[in-house]
Amino acid sequence: MLVNADLHIHSRYSAATSQRMELKTLAVEAARKGIQLLGTGDCLHPKWLSEIKELREENGIFRFDEGLGGVAEKYGTAFVLTVEVEDARRVHHLLLVPTVSKAEELFEFFSKHSKDIEEDGRPTLNLNGEEIAEVARDCEALIGPCHAFTPWTALYAYHDSLKECYGSLTDYVSFVELGLSADSSYADRISELHELTFLTNSDAHSPSPIRLAREFNRFELRDLSFEELKMAILREKGRKPVLNVGIPPEEGKYNESACIKCYKHYTLEDAVSRGWRCSCGGRIKKGVKDRVKELADCDGTHPPHRPPYLHLIPLAEIIALALRAGVSSKAVRRVWEAFLERFGDEVRVLVDADYEELSELDEDVAAAILAFREGKIVVIPGGGGRYGVIRLAEDIRCESTENSKHSRQLSLLDF
Repeated sequence: MLVNADLHIHSRYSAATSQRMELKTLAVEAARKGIQLLGTGDCLHPKWLSEIKELREENGIFRFDEGLGGVAEKYGTAFVLTVEVEDARRVHHLLLVPTVSKAEELFEFFSKHSKDIEEDGRPTLNLNGEEIAEVARDCEALIGPCHAFTPWTALYAYHDSLKECYGSLTDYVSFVELGLSADSSYADRISELHELTFLTNSDAHSPSPIRLAREFNRFELRDLSFEELKMAILREKGRKPVLNVGIPPEEGKYNESACIKCYKHYTLEDAVSRGWRCSCGGRIKKGVKDRVKELADCDGTHPPHRPPYLHLIPLAEIIALALRAGVSSKAVRRVWEAFLERFGDEVRVLVDADYEELSELDEDVAAAILAFREGKIVVIPGGGGRYGVIRLAEDIRCESTENSKHSRQLSLLDF
């Protein structure tokens, strides 16, 4: 079976998150997105874990028993225990936890090394990466770095290698989360990452359809359980990731080196020569692209196990581009709802449905979706904390319509 999964989100118990980040809302919104498996986030927070315990658990997977209007059952929305923690060097780590009892063990140990574990869903631990990985191993949890290249709270922001962070536990690390400003083509320029599975997750702080599952993974599993997910991440017994979906890395707000005050962009050489100070006096923050350039030790050829990476943005944002309207406008909302009513969820619209099916509903939106599938978009890179800008060519509808007559569109079944 093929399972779409977003494994890194946060609950309403994390700082700067929507109060709508609660289980029922997440179950419904994940179903509308086309996500069958959602990380709980924040599973060490006592109040959030108490709410999770009210769900029906089977083989490390949590579900609602109640109806939710039929939405959750129709799409099989399920949860797996996850948590993001910050270490003493400000590096963030994602843990996938097999059971409630193991989450409680993690809490018991980490609470001795944290001042905020009962207040913040993403706790800060007075431990280094190696110590956290050791505890994760002892509790049978999977671990890997979150948004590994982000310049503020990432492994490669403070370390030059996995071993520098995880020490003797480096071999236990089983995945790398790429983050919004990187994709497989970036990360595979670093040879130490070639054997690791890449995850693409949303890190959502809101259940909004432009936040939740803006990045997701597609796994091939035999059934839905923690052990099956673990085997897929470790690529064992035929289980594996078959597709990564994420925004174009240039759209990420830390893709290029830029001033965090005025957002002026700089080349790596210019930033170094200026001592990382902008002409306005602000600080120039090193971008992911330049950090990868510093660390790269190979040409970026993907290892045989690496799945395709499909660059997409949320459906509402694509509709807004096609209609030249605001993403929150009534016109965009009306078209978005029409596509979901016709096709069921966003994943089917964005990846699975044929162009001809989509164009029956709206030719301009269909052409815009096709442009993303074929990589025919223009991105003005982000940097310094400001997102990049995506543009569609003015003649994209005519060009895409012509192309659709000669080529079959990608389907999720192709991955």
